[in-house]
Amino acid sequence: MSETETNTLPSVGDEVMEGKTRAVVTDVRGGVVWLRHLAGGTTEWPAENPMRLKIRRTRAEMIEAGDL
Repeated sequence: MSETETNTLPSVGDEVMEGKTRAVVTDVRGGVVWLRHLAGGTTEWPAENPMRLKIRRTRAEMIEAGDL
């Protein structure tokens, strides 16, 4: 797990931390990063500050680990 602050926007499917909330990036529209709780659900919300999201695992890392 990298769990480092990004200088670029995370990609769709990346697992991120927004503060103490674990989430997955569901979409990036016009520079707005949309998140959903990692545990599931249908509620999405825009990231407060996309550049401060901490990437826990990229989508590629989750696929490699067999988690997707």
